Amino acid sequence: MPLNKKEKLLQKINLKRRILDSISISLGIFSASIGLKAFLLPNGFIDGGITGISLLAARVTHIPLSFLLIIINLPFIVLGYKTINRYFVVKTFIAILGLAFIVFFINYPVVTTDKLLTAIFGGFFLGAGVGLAVRGGAVIDGTEIFALFLSKKVSFTIGDIILFINIIIFLLASFILGIEAALYSIITYFAAAKTVDFIIFGIEEYTGVTIVTNKTEDVRLLIIEKLGRGVTIYRGKRGFAKKGRALNEIDVIFTVMTRLEVTNLKSEIEKIDPSAFLVMNTINEVKGGMIKKRPLMH
Repeated sequence: MPLNKKEKLLQKINLKRRILDSISISLGIFSASIGLKAFLLPNGFIDGGITGISLLAARVTHIPLSFLLIIINLPFIVLGYKTINRYFVVKTFIAILGLAFIVFFINYPVVTTDKLLTAIFGGFFLGAGVGLAVRGGAVIDGTEIFALFLSKKVSFTIGDIILFINIIIFLLASFILGIEAALYSIITYFAAAKTVDFIIFGIEEYTGVTIVTNKTEDVRLLIIEKLGRGVTIYRGKRGFAKKGRALNEIDVIFTVMTRLEVTNLKSEIEKIDPSAFLVMNTINEVKGGMIKKRPLMH
C-alpha cells in the first residue's frame, strides 16, 4: 500500500533525524577517545562519573580501559531500559561499544605531558564527546542514567546525586593517585562539564520574557520591528483587586531572546512604559519561530 504525503514526510523527517543522530554520536565517540587516549590515560588523570571510575579501575587493576568501559556501564544500560526507553538504550549501548572499540584499537599520540594542559584539554575533548552523544540521543557515561533512576526513589535532584558520586570518586582518587593528581582531575571534570553545557545548550542562552504593560501595542511593535523578534499575545486579567470587584482584562506579551539582547529590551521598554512588569526565565533550548534575528518583511 503506497504511503500518503504525510507518511512520506514523517518517514523523511525520521530518516534525517537518524542520520544526524548517527553523525553526532560518531563525532562524540572520536572526541571522547581523543580525550582519553591522547590526554588523560597517559598522564594518569581521571574524570568524574562512570568514565572516571573506569579510568581509576584501569590504573589500579591494569585491566584494559576499553573492557572496563563496557563492563562498568553495562548495569546502567540495563537500568536505562527500564527507566527511559529501548531506542535510547540501543543507541547508548552502540555508542559505548564504539568508544571501547576505538580506545582499544586506535593509538593516539600523547599531545602533552603538561599537567594543566592535560586537565583542561582532556576535559574539553571528553566533554565534547559526551555532549555530542547526548545531542544524538545517547550517552557514553551511565552516571546520568543512575542519577535519573535514583532521583525517583529519593528526595535529591539528579544534579545532587551526580555531585555526590563525583565527590566519592575524587576522594578515592586522592588516596590512589595522590592529592595533586586528584586536584588536576577535578579541573578535568569541570572543563568537561562546561564543554558539555556548551555543546548541548550552545553559546546563545535564551531567555523567555513575559511583559505586562498598558502599552501592549507599542511594546509589540518595538519587539517585532526594532528588535526583529517574534511575540505571542496572551489574554489575561489583572489580579490586584479587592473581593467582589471586576478584574481588568489585559494583553500579556511573551517573547524569546538571547541573554545578550535582554538588556536592550529592558531599556527600550522602559522608554515606552517605565511601570511595565517583566518576568524573565532561562530557556535551555528553542526551536522554530523568529529565534534568529531577521528584518521584518514589509
